[in-house]
Amino acid sequence: MTTFHLSGFPRVGAKRELKFAQERYWRGEISEQDLLDIAKKLREINWKHQAEAKADYVAVADFTFYDHILDLQVATGAIPARFEFDSQNLTLDQYFQLARGNKDQFAIEMTKWFDTNYHYLVPEFHADTQFKANSSHYVQQIREANALGLNAKPTIVGPLTFLWLGKEKGVAFNRFDLLPKLLPVYVEILNALATEGVEYIQIDEPALVLDLPREWVAAYKEVYATLSAQVNTKLLLATYFGSVAEHADLLKSLPIAGLHIDLVRAPEQLSAFADYDKILSVGIIDGRNIWRANLNQVLDVVEPLKAKLNERLWIAPSCSLLHTPYNLTVETQLQANKPELYNWLAFTLQKIQELSIIKTALEQGRSAVQAELDANQAAADSRATSKDIHRPEVADRLANLPKGADQRKSPFAERIKLQNAWLNLPLLPTTTIGSFPQTKEIRLARAAFKKGELSLADYEAAMKKEIELVVREQEKLDLDVLVHGEAERNDMVEYFGELLDGFAFTKFGWVQSYGSRCVKPPVIYGDVARPEPMTVRWSQYAQSLTQKVMKGMLTGPVTILQWSFVRNDIPRSTVCKQIAVALSDEVLDLEKAGIKVIQIDEPAIREGLPLKRADWDCYLQWAGEAFRLSSMGCQDDTQIHTHMCYSEFNDILPAIAALDADVITIETSRSDMELLTAFSDFKYPNDIGPGVYDIHSPRVPTAEEIEHLLHKALAVVPKERLWVNPDCGLKTRGWKETLEQLKVMVDVTKKLREKFN
Repeated sequence: MTTFHLSGFPRVGAKRELKFAQERYWRGEISEQDLLDIAKKLREINWKHQAEAKADYVAVADFTFYDHILDLQVATGAIPARFEFDSQNLTLDQYFQLARGNKDQFAIEMTKWFDTNYHYLVPEFHADTQFKANSSHYVQQIREANALGLNAKPTIVGPLTFLWLGKEKGVAFNRFDLLPKLLPVYVEILNALATEGVEYIQIDEPALVLDLPREWVAAYKEVYATLSAQVNTKLLLATYFGSVAEHADLLKSLPIAGLHIDLVRAPEQLSAFADYDKILSVGIIDGRNIWRANLNQVLDVVEPLKAKLNERLWIAPSCSLLHTPYNLTVETQLQANKPELYNWLAFTLQKIQELSIIKTALEQGRSAVQAELDANQAAADSRATSKDIHRPEVADRLANLPKGADQRKSPFAERIKLQNAWLNLPLLPTTTIGSFPQTKEIRLARAAFKKGELSLADYEAAMKKEIELVVREQEKLDLDVLVHGEAERNDMVEYFGELLDGFAFTKFGWVQSYGSRCVKPPVIYGDVARPEPMTVRWSQYAQSLTQKVMKGMLTGPVTILQWSFVRNDIPRSTVCKQIAVALSDEVLDLEKAGIKVIQIDEPAIREGLPLKRADWDCYLQWAGEAFRLSSMGCQDDTQIHTHMCYSEFNDILPAIAALDADVITIETSRSDMELLTAFSDFKYPNDIGPGVYDIHSPRVPTAEEIEHLLHKALAVVPKERLWVNPDCGLKTRGWKETLEQLKVMVDVTKKLREKFN
């Protein structure tokens, strides 16, 4: 036989049931038991799908109410001491406070999970951190699966990756030194799982695909020798998101039962493990993207492995399927409107069916699934020859850009003088990142319009009413640079994708970004072009309502690329530049319409950084070029802003500076302005707006907290170049807290200005 297993499944449910249950619980509309019951039902449905697809092991311990790394902090007793919670007796309310903050403490810092668009909560380690095992939430899931008669394979992140993903807090120390204290706790946790009768435990160590320091790599030998000797079941070590070929000798020497490698992201690494003499699990179906696999090509790879490894061959998705939407078959609109594209796609349920077909073919021969293979090949052939994908005019424009198209006419020092002359802003100008609360009324109007229950005229009138509300409230707050609030936008990427050629959309293709936040990425399937203006009339309308400066808002090319499901038949760099050139037309139209402060958001630029440093320069070159191309041709007195959040920029600051945005706004409040130290050391040359409060928490910051952060910012950024703003957009917040938060921010800023006069 060939073993088919999974690392993880989408947590939020086919219809985002978990998201809605969480939010109802937070609002006090359902009880804790109601939420627990819904979660249990979702887990059972997930396991049922896996079992029906002939998976030999169902994934457990992958389900979480917020984040799997937060769950691991609870399991190891490593929750932040500043909350003063007992990790052994943590309540569900306290668990959510760790993720969302409370009136006394800001939430745990959040950042990207490797190079994905999923966010994890960053462990806070202190030199005196004490670990203590609490495996109850993992054990519960195993027992539920066992009760259903299923073979459960729990998956948890390994100790070295867990430590690597955290941050040192307090006095200076090396978190690596915590390993001797952490390892016995892992042994206790894993043995608690083993006691439930599981045959295998999967331990994820994706940190191995990074450029780890030598001492971290060397530690794998001792760590896994200890775990293998002291844990009473078999261990499968899993890597993904890149190649671990450079560590092949080390991995082969570990006393583990088996190894999982990602052959989607790094197919070339297979040769390094050709002589592996234990279980080799190969990730052969893409857990990160939605394109249907070419099953004949996959079989060409795994059939020789099957002949060599026999029952030691395991097959799996490349990584957890939490990054893919749930079910393609519900996309009836896509099937009706773009049947060819529909036939090229595979969501989670389709991916496990692909693995089921491969499993059958390996065990019974291709003839046993010939009809399925023929249909699959026909879809692959139609995509390769489709005329709906390639637009010669797009390729021609990209190939014939003028020399220096991605460079501004003058350097920043000259541009900023021209911009300041007409902007006439006070010291420490205040602004927001762009979006304002997406109220129930906005969502209902949008839904009614999409269903045909609201006319275009009535819908636009409703949006204009919301825009006027946003403008008037900002005027009352006395913000300096206003935004229109983005009432008409469903999502910062989806909105633009709907107005660009080469994009398609699903109705239910949701994936988890963090907690209850889900996104529905566009599908970039063909060459990208802008048929008509996308934001101009909304920004013009907002500007007509006020004498203050109105900022235009666009999503940048790298972020649109990163937050979409991207075609895999041409280089990502080419797709990104196509988007950039399309956006540049929008920038010039905004400029002509009198909108001369334009923000081009790039929160995903760090996230797209390759995991290996050797690949960074190439990526940063084309990503930077794409960002600059998005504003090509604009005048010197047009001020280009960009926004970046929830990422570490320290190691790519030269590339961030090379973007040459006039103003950069960044997330810094959760890290207590830690990021600004790097900007100071680097001597970042342009204007900076570090976020002064965390918008992902409903709590209203105190004046003292914001003043503390602004003083820290002023210690490293000259007051003439410092802007004041929240961490991120305000879309997910309620109006009451938004106004209270912004009022504190503006009041503190005005008091600080008085000190400089």
